[in-house]
Order: sequence, then structure tokens, then C-alpha cells
Amino acid sequence: MDGMDRARDRLAADRVHTLRRLASLTDDFDAVVEASRDTNADDEHDPEGTTIAFERSQVAALVRQAHRQLAEIDAAMTRLDAGTFGTCEGCGRPIAEERLEARPVARTCIRCASSSGR
Repeated sequence: MDGMDRARDRLAADRVHTLRRLASLTDDFDAVVEASRDTNADDEHDPEGTTIAFERSQVAALVRQAHRQLAEIDAAMTRLDAGTFGTCEGCGRPIAEERLEARPVARTCIRCASSSGR
């Protein structure tokens, strides 16, 4: 199996994992929303811990993060299909195998990532 096949397999596995995480988070979000409907409590002024609004905000942030990760995985798979996977979008040089192993969705080499903050 060559590097591109390994990358495709890794991305496919990451995509499945992310979809499962997204489904679980969506269920969590729905449960928090449902809990807020079932209570008359003034959770915004409850001194007993986390508010329902805070929990909903936290889960919503994790859902957005999972959607971004899924988009990154899909973009990497598109680059694989186009034959541009592993080529830095900044300088056009190859992205180091070690970087792609650690971060298969990487779009840039270490040098370009360091200079752009990615």
C-alpha cells in the first residue's frame, strides 16, 4: 500500500469517526434543548452550577468544530482525487510525510504553516 492509499484510508477512518462524533453531539444538543423545555427553572440565575444555556452553547461549539473537521477531511479527499494531496498550498513544495501522518488534512508545509499560523 502506498502513501496515498494510506492517506485515503486514514482520512476515510477520520471521516467515519467525525460523523459518529457529530451524531453523538447532535443527540447531546437535542437532549439539552429538550431539558430546557421540560423545566421552568430560572437557570440563568441558579447558583447551583452550569446553566442550560451554557451547556447548549458548549455543545453547539463542539458541533461547529466537528463540522469544520468534516469539511477539512472532505477537502483533503478532494485533493487526493485531484492529485494535489501532499502539495503545499503556500509554496507548492511537497508536505513532509511526517506532517501528513500527524495531520492528514494539512494544506501547507511546516514552513508555510509557521509563517501563517496554521
